[in-house]
Amino acid sequence: MGSPGATSFHARRFARQEAGECTYLVAWLDGRPVGHAELRWVGCAAPEVTLDCPEIGGLAVWPEALRSRGIGSELIRAAEELVRERGLTTVGIGAGKDNPRATALYARLGYRPVTDYLDRYSYEDHDGTTRECVDACVFLASPLASWVTGHDLVVDGGVSARPTW
Repeated sequence: MGSPGATSFHARRFARQEAGECTYLVAWLDGRPVGHAELRWVGCAAPEVTLDCPEIGGLAVWPEALRSRGIGSELIRAAEELVRERGLTTVGIGAGKDNPRATALYARLGYRPVTDYLDRYSYEDHDGTTRECVDACVFLASPLASWVTGHDLVVDGGVSARPTW
């Protein structure tokens, strides 16, 4: 599904889920996977990010024709709900500096910039070569469960919980 080194990429996420480090979310449409996100309970690994909260990472929707139909937003909402269920009040998400569309989506969902950082990762390509990558990113966070402390309660009759695709 549209990810570099897809087999090793997804296998690593499943291994982290088995180890209890994350929850791997997959969006399905007509019986096929069309999106995914990894909710990392241990937070962002970049040393520049000092906010102690779970991180939504690796958010992707594929094929591109399905983007801007609410699938990514629903993956984020599902991750936020899992964070709430654990009694946590903040979640973060990273966006590439070269991806203003993602940053705009996250801002619409209530995420605010916290710090810039470098996202370092590796993947195995189709011929078995390990590729090392570094992306310039911004880390954003949302006080998604501020209602726990009695602040910013939003009552919208469930409109924000409706799937849009």
